[in-house]
Parts: sequence; structure tokens; C-alpha cells
Amino acid sequence: MTLTTGVRADADRHARLRRLALATLDANWEHDHTVPSRTLYPHQWSWDSAFIAIGLAHVRPDRAWRELRTLFAAQWVDGRVPHIVFNPASRAGPYFPGPQFWDSARADGSPARATSGIVQPPVHAPAAWLVHRRAPGEASVAALRRLYPRLVAQQRYLTGRRDAGGGGLASIVHPWESGLDNSPAWDAPLAGVPADEAVMRAYRRHDTAHADAAQRPTDLDYARYVALVESYRAGRYRDEGLLGRHPFLVECPLVNAALGVSEYALARIAAVIGADPGPHRDRGARITEALVTRLWDPVAGTFRPRDVRADRLVPARTVLGLMPLALPELPSAQVSALLAEACSPRFGLAARMDRPLPTYDRTAPDFEPLRYWRGPSWINTGWLLWQGLRTHRRVDLAAGLRESLLDLVDRAGCHEYFHPDTGAGLGSPAFSWTAALVLDALAQE
Repeated sequence: MTLTTGVRADADRHARLRRLALATLDANWEHDHTVPSRTLYPHQWSWDSAFIAIGLAHVRPDRAWRELRTLFAAQWVDGRVPHIVFNPASRAGPYFPGPQFWDSARADGSPARATSGIVQPPVHAPAAWLVHRRAPGEASVAALRRLYPRLVAQQRYLTGRRDAGGGGLASIVHPWESGLDNSPAWDAPLAGVPADEAVMRAYRRHDTAHADAAQRPTDLDYARYVALVESYRAGRYRDEGLLGRHPFLVECPLVNAALGVSEYALARIAAVIGADPGPHRDRGARITEALVTRLWDPVAGTFRPRDVRADRLVPARTVLGLMPLALPELPSAQVSALLAEACSPRFGLAARMDRPLPTYDRTAPDFEPLRYWRGPSWINTGWLLWQGLRTHRRVDLAAGLRESLLDLVDRAGCHEYFHPDTGAGLGSPAFSWTAALVLDALAQE
């Protein structure tokens, strides 16, 4: 292949992927937000909207800001941003777990709009900053100014009310809050949650009606998810005394890395709108220190979730452990070790990648290439790691990962996730954050 032919092929792929991504996002737009997919996820999801806004900034910046405004309009008084905001006009039919199951209206400080009672990783401040950077201007600064106090409230909620372990990190109360719903990282903490899969006979799962059950969590997994929601809901979603009454409390590396990265993003936002960036930088440094103190495993050379109730690190080696690489002030010893972990046969990161980045150690005996977060490749975790590689100036590895992500979508389309060996598309076939993050990757040569 000649240089000219190669350049033309790259340009053709760029145009093809851009058209596909834009068509996917336009098809999933729902009057004031974007649904993750028309079939599997017919409402608004929290961290999905953050990723979607990042992509929309390149093509529909007004819509990107509206995406974030709509989500934060459903913020609770205590600062939490719910992981689902229900659309009462949804045409997708009954969804489980739906508004009646969550019953958020009974909780103090819940919004008028029906929502879930739990959260997802706080990737919204970095998203807002990236939307501004991609399409700066007076309107963008005004949007940052309106959103800033809500982003600060989100941080305060997570670092305050959710610091169940007392070590300066946020605890998640449900695997869904991690975003990696049924990752092997949660197997050990979930084992102590009493549940009987027979309870699922009372419900009709929405996910297995639209996707192959072999690619989704099992009924026993779901029974435990339901039990955890029931436990949290019984206390009307209050966070006081969680350690004494709630059966699942885990400090997640991704959630807390996102907390730290958000503080640095808020420092940049503060500088633009005339607020003081100093406290945000200080908090970012403290969160980074707490992550190293509480979640770093020096023997394994990776970060691990901490089961707060058992006060021990979770043994599974998942992509969650690589996510703190996004922290700009992560010590060099941890950066070097994480790069070695990412480049090991467990994950296969390289300047030229033979296979996509998995979400779980592909050498583990319980690695499952088809089932949700137990092995498959996801564009968003790849994108987050790509951001970390760029933060620490590993341009060679960043370029290899970017190429791998784009190849996945070029070959299989904007799927929800992908087979970690063959690259075949899995889950929903028209998934919004896949489309959005492809747009961002295309724009960042």
C-alpha cells in the first residue's frame, strides 16, 4: 500500500465512522437527552450522558450542554446525581427496574422527576470541561457557570455522605453504581448478600427481553441486585449509618479516580468562571493520596476495590484497577506498575494491539468473553484508559489503544460491547456512548 493510498483509506474510514456515530446519536436523541439505546436502555443514564456530551460537543454542542442540564435538573437536594432519570413519555414499554420499584418520591430531597436512588461514576465535571474545550465561547462559559455549583454538590455528596470507610474515599452501595455492573470485582462482596434467584419470578427482566441471556447477568446476580436496592430503599436512600445496616459497601478504583479527576476538572472550570481553583486541586491531591493508601496492592502492582465491611482488598484483577492512571498526580511508581499491568497478557495493551482491551484478566479461569462486564471489551473503559495514557504522555500506547477502539466499531458497528477476542458486536447494536466516544477519538489524532 502506498502512502497516498493509506492516507485515503484513513480518510475514508474517518468519514465512515463519523457518519455512523452521528446517525446513531441522532436516532437516539429524545427531545432533551439521549437514550443509551432505543431498546435496552430507554431512559436517561447518568454516566452515559457524560460520555455522550463529550461526543456531541464535536457535532452538536448545544445538544451536549442540554444533555448535561437535563441530567442535573434531576439532582437530589443532597447532591447525588441519580443513575437513571425516567422519561414518563418513553415509548419503549415497561422497564424493570422502573420508577415504581425505586419509589424515589418517598425519599427526602428527591426531585419531582422519577429517578433511581443510586449514582454512577462522577465523570461529569471532566465531561463539562471537555465540552467547553471542544466548543469554547460565551455560551459555553455561561453553561459552565450554571453547572459548576451542581458539580461541586455532586462531589461533596460522594466525598462526604458516602465516605463510609472513613479514609477519604467514596463507597458504592450497589454494583450498578460502579458502572461495571457484574464485574468479577463484586463477586466476593456480593457473596455475603442473602438472595434467592427464585425472587426473580416476580419480575420480568427488561434486559434479557432485548439481549441474549448468555451475555447478561444471571438471575442470581439480579436477585442480589434487587436485595441491595430493597435494603437501601428501606432506609429511604439515607446514607447515615450505612456500615451498620447495608450489606454491600465497596470503595471502587474507578469511582474514586473519577472523583479525583473531577476535582482537577473543576479547578480548570473555576479558573474560567472566576472561582478559586486552589481548593479543587488540593482535594484532587488528597483523593489521589487516599487511593494509593487504601486501594493500591503493591504485590499485584494494581489498584483493587476495598470491601469496606470486610476491610480487605478484592482479589479480582479487572480493568477497574487501571483507571487511576487518569489521575495527573499519580506517583510514578504506581504509573509504571499500572503500565506494566496493562501491557501484560492479562490486558494486552500495546502500540499495536492484536486483540481488544478486555474488562477482566483474560488469563483468569473464570474469564467470560460473552457475559457483560466479565470479559468483553467496552469502548468507554478503553477511552478512560486512553485518557490516562495521554495524561502520562504514553503516546505510543495511546495511539495503539485508539486504533484498536476505532477498529472495533469500524468492523462491528456501534455496539454496546464487543467480544474480547473476535471483536464481534455484543449487547445493543446502536449504543450511544460508543458512538459519542468514537467521535471524540476521531477528533484527537
